[in-house]
Amino acid sequence: MFGITNMKVGITMKWDNIKWIFFDMGSTLIDETLAMEHRIREVIEGTEITFEQFIEKKIFFAKQNKPADLETIKFFGLTKTSWHKEDERLFPDTIECLKKLHRYYKIGIIANQSLGSKERLESFGILKYIDVVVASAEEGVAKPDKRIFEIALQRAGCKLEEAVMVGDRLDNDIVPANEIGMYTIWIKQGNWKDACPTEELEQPDMTVENLSELCEMIQLPT
Repeated sequence: MFGITNMKVGITMKWDNIKWIFFDMGSTLIDETLAMEHRIREVIEGTEITFEQFIEKKIFFAKQNKPADLETIKFFGLTKTSWHKEDERLFPDTIECLKKLHRYYKIGIIANQSLGSKERLESFGILKYIDVVVASAEEGVAKPDKRIFEIALQRAGCKLEEAVMVGDRLDNDIVPANEIGMYTIWIKQGNWKDACPTEELEQPDMTVENLSELCEMIQLPT
């Protein structure tokens, strides 16, 4: 296993060294907006809490880099309901981005997901662009635990300096990847776009608004 010391201090990201791009799934490749809205409407049903009030408090917690939906549910004394995967869909630019990047890089997944991640990726039509899938349910370890990143790197046969992690969450994606020395790209879309990096480990090497911008900014090998 790799050590957990931050190996990036004073190091500038060098695309010439990159061989693998690892992605989170939810709110990174998969749009969870409708699923989140479904949950919110369920948890506030029968209460006097409005959808707008819930969203306002959710943004408040997101800006503190906390798991905003769960913190908001707790704040209002509500009961968490099940997640509606049937409401999930790909972002409009997911397929084109993966298709383009897979011509030049190996693509991996590091995600907190329930069992069956490969099957879900297949159902979305994007598994063919992905070389390694490491998901929490199958591995028995979840982000932000750094071991799931180490498992993915080992399985890919990838060195730290050859890897980039792309994710939407500072706490689960950027911080642990930074801690072990991976390069990091924060994608500010979906349910965690309101977070605000404040500490050094929360600072990504690059920030993008969506997958299309990611593809534009990544330096493709010549």
